[in-house]
Amino acid sequence: MTHMLPISFWLNGQMIALDVPTHTLLIDLIRDKLGLKGTKRSCDMEVCGACTVLLDGEPISSCTMLAVDVDQREITTIEGVTPPDGLSRVQKAFVLHGGLQCGFCTPGFIMAVTALLKATPHPTDEEIRHYLHGNLCRCTGYTKIFEAVKSLASEQASENAI
Repeated sequence: MTHMLPISFWLNGQMIALDVPTHTLLIDLIRDKLGLKGTKRSCDMEVCGACTVLLDGEPISSCTMLAVDVDQREITTIEGVTPPDGLSRVQKAFVLHGGLQCGFCTPGFIMAVTALLKATPHPTDEEIRHYLHGNLCRCTGYTKIFEAVKSLASEQASENAI
């Protein structure tokens, strides 16, 4: 017999309330139950960053977190940072600087960078590396991803200087 627990949480700005089996992983809830496929499953052990979502604004691996642990919390997925009329400024920077190729890892990187820029609008190179260290990419070599983040940091610094 599967034990179910009621949970309610904010998902991309919308309140969700449902009963979930106690063993359900957050990634399975997001992808399979709620149908949001932007969060990717890859390593299943907090190594690659493909499953990164924001929990109360902080990047976490959804592949190892139980869904019941998000009760009364706020989750943001890649779908939640993508505006209905196009791409977020982080997504645009990745496109502009060639910070993606196959795109599999891109949602995780976008989520990490979104959290970084919210916490630290003008990050140093070291801070950028720290936020990106949990994300793996097999295609880009990271240089273009790093350039995209640097451009966003410079852009924010210029906007604040005006």
